[in-house]
Amino acid sequence: MNDLFSVAGKVVHVSGGSRGIGRAIAEAFAAAGARVVVSSRDEATLKATGLPYVVCDVTGVTQVEQCVSTIVERFGTLDVLFNVAGINFRHAAETFPADKLEDILNVNVKGNYLMARTCGRVMVEEKRGKVINIASLHTLQSLAGVSAYGMSKGAIGSMTRALAVEWAAHNIQVNAIAPGFIVTDLNRKLWEDPTMRNWVEARTPAHRLGEPSDLIGIAIFLASAASDFITGQVIAADGGLTAGSTWPLTVPR
Repeated sequence: MNDLFSVAGKVVHVSGGSRGIGRAIAEAFAAAGARVVVSSRDEATLKATGLPYVVCDVTGVTQVEQCVSTIVERFGTLDVLFNVAGINFRHAAETFPADKLEDILNVNVKGNYLMARTCGRVMVEEKRGKVINIASLHTLQSLAGVSAYGMSKGAIGSMTRALAVEWAAHNIQVNAIAPGFIVTDLNRKLWEDPTMRNWVEARTPAHRLGEPSDLIGIAIFLASAASDFITGQVIAADGGLTAGSTWPLTVPR
């Protein structure tokens, strides 16, 4: 039974793995015995992880291809891809800056597709593999002020299903994790605002914000043999947020 959930020895590439959710996943897999490589476009934060890394801007075709080639040359194979790279920008839709729209779509859609496509080539040849995309709460529902980000994460859900269907014949499973509100170094200041924290805690059935560590269990499950018959799914890890809300009405017991 232990082998069913084991990721020991697997070569795991975490794209966007230098900080936040990506770094937490990378460190957890390394602790579980996987051979982990992280990539991002910021070498300083990559070095800080202490893990093997490749500098890569996912919006560049050549850089993505070189990144994957380097990993395969170094480790001889590629078992798992975590597609984590992503950016956000909050702004009203009617005045959303065109350059910010282009940035978001380039990283969140084009970049994630290029990385999945390139890693997928290796996996198709080897007739096995796991691709785990990082979707979002915005893949499943919307919030005001993040239309471009929401659109990009909706695309991640569609990409997950499309690649799952296309690559199932090659024994490749493609799934996505849709985190709820997760506290990271990048957004910690936002959640220190009592109004924001009270809002999300009241709205979430678990009555708390998530931490990157809350995603580790589902990440290991989707990368292990335990998920071999699960593909094309967007799985929310959000404390019940997308399931519904609690309310202050007293329920008879």
